[in-house]
Amino acid sequence: MKKIAIIFLLFLGVQSTSFSQSLDEYLKVAAENNPELKAYFNEYLASLEKVPQVGALPDPELTMGFFFQPMERFMGNQQADIQLMQMFPWFGMLKTQKDEASKMALAQYKVFQDAKYRLFYQVKNTWYQLYRLEEEIRITEENLEILKQYERLALIRFQSADIGTGSGPSNMQQATSMNSGSSTSSASSMGGMSGGMTSGTSGKSSSKGGSSMGTSSSMNGGGSGMSDVLRVRIEIKELENTLALLEDSRLLLQAEFNQLLNREYDHQVTISDTLAETSVPFERRAILDSILQNNPMLKMLDAEEEAYEAQKKMARLEGRPMLGAGVNYMPFSPRTENGMPMGGNDMVMPMLRLTIPIYRKKYNALQKEAELKQLAVQQRRENTVNQLTTRWSTALRDLDDATRRTKLYREQTDLARQTLNLLMTSYATDGRDFEEVLRVQQQLLDYQLKLITSIVDQHVTIAMLENLAATELN
Repeated sequence: MKKIAIIFLLFLGVQSTSFSQSLDEYLKVAAENNPELKAYFNEYLASLEKVPQVGALPDPELTMGFFFQPMERFMGNQQADIQLMQMFPWFGMLKTQKDEASKMALAQYKVFQDAKYRLFYQVKNTWYQLYRLEEEIRITEENLEILKQYERLALIRFQSADIGTGSGPSNMQQATSMNSGSSTSSASSMGGMSGGMTSGTSGKSSSKGGSSMGTSSSMNGGGSGMSDVLRVRIEIKELENTLALLEDSRLLLQAEFNQLLNREYDHQVTISDTLAETSVPFERRAILDSILQNNPMLKMLDAEEEAYEAQKKMARLEGRPMLGAGVNYMPFSPRTENGMPMGGNDMVMPMLRLTIPIYRKKYNALQKEAELKQLAVQQRRENTVNQLTTRWSTALRDLDDATRRTKLYREQTDLARQTLNLLMTSYATDGRDFEEVLRVQQQLLDYQLKLITSIVDQHVTIAMLENLAATELN
């Protein structure tokens, strides 16, 4: 199982490099430049500086006293009293304090790691959304061009009906004024189709043999043709508005992406041309094992639990006496008594000091505090495991859903194209079902956009699993 987990981590790292080298470069830039990540790293460095602080002995104490008038003693006149004392914690106290500070620093490093992988996920997620947006813009532009071709085709059919029936220049003038964007070259490019439609219409009119019947038929055909032109122009306006919104969204996402990399908001972002489908091709339980083994938040809680274990030991050691060693120096000057000099020799006296921790309540409370904090960490770890398991399960469900949707929308896209081809053939032949052509064209656009979204969702879900498993990508 452990080998499978290692293979999983390697697979995720290789996979991320396979589709775009530029994304790996962006991750490196984000790791080097993101200010929030730098802040977490500096907090970790600051926590490391606690280790030498708590591992050092207490500062020596120097006490100096001087007499304004020398104190007369048997050994002479005492000028001053100088004491130097060094206290020593109980055996093992300094080592335990350093161990506790080191564990807290390790916990802070795991917080930094968690922030790094969250940043990587944000960068990848935003990059994937930019890819999705670029594809949506491309597909929308393609569909916009197709609708403009439909507009020209509908306009040609309308003009051909007027010409074939001789219904006067008024309808032609109306069509020309409403066209505004159509050119003579576009009409001539579809002349073969419109010519066939014209001859067919003329044949039908002559076969009826009645002028009033022919006029009525041409009016209905003209009205139907103009309604087709108006319908497609409505769709074009809607699509142009959608395209403008997509363009604005691209600027917003680009600014968000550059903000993660701590760059100028309008810095150019390179996006991959294609994003292939992806999946997790091995046992899913191994993914969960990798998450529970490598997730930085779990490792942070493990380090905190060990730190509180050291605090319990520190609480017991603080209840032991502290030892002190020092020296007392008293300088003397000779004094005269009955005409004879007395004393004058300086005195040096070694000293020992011992604290007596007899008030046990505070030491017992310190130990109890550490035990309760350790218990709280254990409970938070259990809750974190449950949350990670839920997120793992949710990610796999989302991945399966994205895979199903990718297959579905790919099939629906193919079927919509086939249906659209048949409808266009029917419309080119007898001018019917143009509204159905527009409806199926809208369905095709919808399926194409959903297909891109489902593929992006696959990669976003894989990125989430990488985030949970703390996988190095470069």
